[in-house]
Amino acid sequence: MNPTCVLSHPKINRRKALQAGAVSLLGLGANHLASLKAQASNVGPGKAKSIVYIFLSGGLSQIDSFDPKPDAPENIRGEFQTIATQIPGVRICEHLPKLAAISNKWSLLRSLTHKSNDHSAGHHIMLTGRSDLPVGFDASKPKPSDWPSLASQVGYFGKPRNNLPPAIVLPERLVHYSGRVIPGQFAGIMGNRSDPWFLEASPYEAKSYGAYPKYEFDHQEREGTGGNRLFKAPNLTLPEYLQGGRLMDRSILRKQLDSQVKSMENNSAGFDRFHHSAIALLADSKVKNAFDVTNAPQSVQERYGKNAFGWSLLMAKNLVQAGVSLVQVNLGNNETWDTHGNAFPHLKDKLYPPTDQALSTFLLDLEENGLLSQTLVVMAGEFGRTPKITSLPKHYKLPGRDHWGAVQSVLFAGGGVQGGRVIGSSDKIGGFPSTEPYTPEDFAATMFDALGLPPEAVWYDSTQRPNILYHGKPIRSLF
Repeated sequence: MNPTCVLSHPKINRRKALQAGAVSLLGLGANHLASLKAQASNVGPGKAKSIVYIFLSGGLSQIDSFDPKPDAPENIRGEFQTIATQIPGVRICEHLPKLAAISNKWSLLRSLTHKSNDHSAGHHIMLTGRSDLPVGFDASKPKPSDWPSLASQVGYFGKPRNNLPPAIVLPERLVHYSGRVIPGQFAGIMGNRSDPWFLEASPYEAKSYGAYPKYEFDHQEREGTGGNRLFKAPNLTLPEYLQGGRLMDRSILRKQLDSQVKSMENNSAGFDRFHHSAIALLADSKVKNAFDVTNAPQSVQERYGKNAFGWSLLMAKNLVQAGVSLVQVNLGNNETWDTHGNAFPHLKDKLYPPTDQALSTFLLDLEENGLLSQTLVVMAGEFGRTPKITSLPKHYKLPGRDHWGAVQSVLFAGGGVQGGRVIGSSDKIGGFPSTEPYTPEDFAATMFDALGLPPEAVWYDSTQRPNILYHGKPIRSLF
């Protein structure tokens, strides 16, 4: 198609199209506009002003990362060696050296447990902070009867700041390779007015995983994998009803966007306050700067890593600085960390290098900018991996580990967390909690407590029924 082609216009009123599509230009659907409005309550006077929830979809192996078992049999301890941290007697995987060097800034929970080994159920559990699945739960799709995500719950009590919504998920929704959307990411019974804002920074590709472009990979190492993913922040795409053809030249789209913003600013007197919020989102230079990470100074990009993981965490830092209450960062699309096979080379060569660099830089950058003390950073997946190494030769050349909800390791930093601590432990093979077992409900309560949300806090669902916020107890030993 000619890159200078003109978009064909639908047969609808232009002003209505601009109104309805304003925020969709940034990947925000009309159902997300309501989440820009101020809610009845604001976050409380806790130690943290913001939360960054780093989610590792697929499930990080506790044994091959933060809870190694070097004295276990070979079919349990795996291929990796360990390295010392600054925490006396605590060692982690040899391929996380940058994180090991700053272990005084983070703490570990080695005993988080729940009962599901299913990806979709595990996502729902760890993204909502509820171990019990809702009535009618469907692993194949999100439903209005789902529990609300942690992003939605925190966003409910937050308020927009600097023309940004209180809760943002980036760089993309979690989508299964079959195309179905993973449940647990949305507001569920809270009502879609409380959905977080999903920043779609790159088109989904089924066989593309990891920190593209440099660390892109395919679990099964199939031919013709990936290579086409671009990190665009934000993803400036027109709503479907304005897509008469594919726009090949992004500079043309930028000119059209600038033109539409000016037009909307000149004709916004009759818009309601949500449309004003949408326009402000497009026009605010602070917002543009927060998202425009691929045009950040080269030295900053090199420090974080010029890849999807680095850009995502750099964007999270900018958004925290701009006052967003919760940023969920998906380090990789759906099941990126699902290491059933080829686990050790993929962890060593594709997953750990960008994670180690980006996360360690993120924590240091927050500290250097005076943000770490007021930002709670948590990193978890939907579950851990089996203690015993498994093999699926039909699909993978090399061995890996299967799903394991019984125990996983979770990293905490900032927001009042005392660095250099290890809370709880797993048994000698890393299969079950040995001491201080904690649940996803406790995990969620720790986030709420860090923000200063009181134990008696309630939120109202789409039918205006009150629902309690806390279903567990904060992990006090972290603070």
